[in-house]
Order: sequence, then C-alpha cells, then structure tokens
Amino acid sequence: MKLFYSRNPNPRLAVAVARHLGAGVEYEFASPFSTGQAERFRPLNPNLSLPILVWSGESLWEADAIACRLSRAVGSDFWRTGDNEPEMIRWLSWGKENFVRACDVVQFERGTKLRYGLGSTDPRMVEEGLNNFRTAAAILDAALSDRRWLAGDRLSYADFRMATFLPFNDVAGLPLGDYPSVCRWYGRLEEIDAWRDPFKGLDAPELPPVPER
Repeated sequence: MKLFYSRNPNPRLAVAVARHLGAGVEYEFASPFSTGQAERFRPLNPNLSLPILVWSGESLWEADAIACRLSRAVGSDFWRTGDNEPEMIRWLSWGKENFVRACDVVQFERGTKLRYGLGSTDPRMVEEGLNNFRTAAAILDAALSDRRWLAGDRLSYADFRMATFLPFNDVAGLPLGDYPSVCRWYGRLEEIDAWRDPFKGLDAPELPPVPER
C-alpha cells in the first residue's frame, strides 16, 4: 500500500495513524493541485485532496476511511469494533461537527488563507469559530475530566481525529489553556511519537510560512 500525503491537517492525521499502527505502507509526498499533477491524481480521488491510500489498483480517500482500512489491515482495535465501536463513532461524529470544525474555521482564517494567499483573515469568522470552540471545548473538557481517552481506557482513533488541528495551534491561537482536562489529554497524545512527529524520516517539505498579520 502507498499513502500520498502532505503536511496539512488531514494528511498529517493519516500519516500519524499509519505510523502509530506500524502499517508498513510506502509514503509519498504529493501535491495534486500543482501544475501537471491533476491528471495523475484525479483517477485516485476526484476531489484532488489528500490523503489517498492506494493498493492493488484500488484507492481510498478521506482520513477516517483510511484509518479504518489500516486498522483492519494490521488487526488493531485502534479503530474500535464490536460493542465499543458506537462510542468511538459518537466522538468522531460529534467532534467533526463541533470541536474539530471550530478548530478548522479558526485555523483556516488565521493560517491557511494567509499561508496560501487565499485572502485576508475575516474577523467575523474567527469570532464565530472561537465561540463555537469555547462551547465544544467545555463539553470535551467535562467528558475528559474523569477519563484518559475518549473511547474507553485506551487510545483510539477518536483521540487522533479530535486533535486533528491542535498541532497547528501555534498559528490558530485557540485558548486551550482554559480547558485543563483537554490540555492533559492532548499532553498524553504529544507523548506518542507517531503523533508528535509523524513525518520523522519522511520527505515532507514544510508548509509555506504564515505572513505576519
């Protein structure tokens, strides 16, 4: 299997999953939107977005689907199965619609737009994102007050997915310090090598810098 990736949040997530699982995939840095690359990648993903996992003439896109496929490939319950699966899916679903989405909005406005010249930061969108973040972070903080991980007593993919945008918080500036249980939980994630530095030893050019605002 080969995993096409970049340093952006969702591809970073997929690489972290693959390396945490020891999935034995081949890694290739890719840029489908670069000149001359679209026709190569469109048959693999019509959206031209990363990550993309390919094997035996097949391809799979979207980080969650890739995490499920890799977990099954190595026989891991990192992607929960059986009676524990609904709990994990609850956090995946809630997180993507609430906590992760709020992080994404702020990161896009303060980071991605400036990094790639997509326009100026919209203060109204930042404020909306921060308000939604505070609401979601308070719920997440309460849930993590009496547990180490989101789905049971062991790490799962729900933890990786919930934290998708937190490695980029040096740019986003989300007020994580206001939520001590979230901070402790994320500190535990940062102790995991595959999460802290998923690109170690890989060809992974740095993202363009964010101009000073």
